[in-house]
Amino acid sequence: MAKDGPGGEKTEKPTPQRLKKARKEGQIPRTQELGTWLGVAAASVLLPMTVGNAFEAVQKLFVQIGSVADNPEPAALSVLMGQALTAFMTTLLPMALGMMVVGTVASAAQGGVTFATKSMKPTLKKLNPFPGIKRMFGTQGLWEVVKALIKTAALATVVIITSDRAQALVSSAGSLSLAAVAATFTDSAILMFRVVAVTGLVIAVADYVVVRMKMMKKLKMSKYEITQEYKQAEGDPHMKAHRRGVQMSMSRNRMMSEAADADVLLVNPTHVAVALKYDPAKGAPRVVAKGAGEVAAKLRALAEENRVPMVQDIPLARALHSSCELGQEVPAQLFTAVARVLAFVMHLGARGVQGGFHRPGFEPPSLEGLPKAGRRRVAA
Repeated sequence: MAKDGPGGEKTEKPTPQRLKKARKEGQIPRTQELGTWLGVAAASVLLPMTVGNAFEAVQKLFVQIGSVADNPEPAALSVLMGQALTAFMTTLLPMALGMMVVGTVASAAQGGVTFATKSMKPTLKKLNPFPGIKRMFGTQGLWEVVKALIKTAALATVVIITSDRAQALVSSAGSLSLAAVAATFTDSAILMFRVVAVTGLVIAVADYVVVRMKMMKKLKMSKYEITQEYKQAEGDPHMKAHRRGVQMSMSRNRMMSEAADADVLLVNPTHVAVALKYDPAKGAPRVVAKGAGEVAAKLRALAEENRVPMVQDIPLARALHSSCELGQEVPAQLFTAVARVLAFVMHLGARGVQGGFHRPGFEPPSLEGLPKAGRRRVAA
C-alpha cells in the first residue's frame, strides 16, 4: 500500500469530523487528577464550616443527652435520634454537594459531560493484558512514577511544616480546652489540604497536557484518510461529475422533446439555433430550446424531421440565444421582431407550407440594452 494509503503514515492533525467522532466514542483527553485535587481544594474551604457545624451540633446533642438521661422516655429518645440524624445530614450535606459540584465542573472543563455508550461495550480487546503491561513499563508508567514522587514530596513537606504545631499541641493538651484542640487540628488539616491541593493541581495541569498530547497523537490521520473523509462529506468528484452529466443529459432530452413541438426555429444559419413556442394563454412567446454548434445542428435536424419551420434571422437568433434562458419569455425589445417571424410562419401555414428553410430578409431588430452575441447573460 502507498505511503498515504490506508496503512500510510499518520502525520496530519485530526479533522473536526474526526474529533467529533472520537468524542462520541468517549475518546476525550481527561485526567482524573484534576477532579481529585479540585476536590481536595474544595475540602480545604468547606472543612472549617463542616467542623464548626459539627462541633456546635455535638454540643447541642450532649445537652440533649443529659436531659434524656434524667428522663429516659421512648419519645424523648426518638426525638434525640431524629436530632442526631438531622445534625449529621446538615453537617455533611454541604460538603457532599460541594464535592459533587466540583467533580462535575472538573469533568466539564475537560470537554464536557458526555455519555459514550460505545466505550462501555465489552470487547475482547479490553481483556488483552499486553497493552496494560506496555503502559506499566512505558512512558505512561514512568510518568505515573514521577507523579507519585511529587505527591510524596508534597505530603512530606506538609508533615514537616505541621509537626511543630502537633508537638506543641501534645505537650499542652492538658491545659487546652476542647475548642482550642479542635481549632488547632482544623488549622493543621486545612494547611495540609491546601498545600497538597496546590501541588496536586499543578500535577493535574501537567497530566492533562500529557494526556491531550497522547490523544491528539493517537487521533492523527493520514492524507489518504483525510481525502476519503472529504469524499464522504462532499461526495466523490467522479460521482458528482456523473450526476451532473446525467442531469444535463435529461435536461437536453427534455429540451429536444419541446423543440420538436416548437412553432419556429430561428437559425444563424449554422452556428446558433433558438426554438420558440407561442401560447396566447401563457403570455409572450417563450424560448423552449436553444444551442450552439453541435446542439444547434441537432436542433436543425430535429426541426427538419418534425417539419418545424426554420427561419434565418441572424441578428434575432443571436440576440435571443444570448439574452434568454430556457423557458423564459422573449425580451420586450424583441416583441416586434418575434411577432413578425411568427406572423410569417402563420402565413406559411395558411398557404399549406409546413417545415422547410426560409430567408424572409427581415430588418434587424433593435438590440439596445441586450447582451451582445457571444457573451453570457448576467443574471439579475
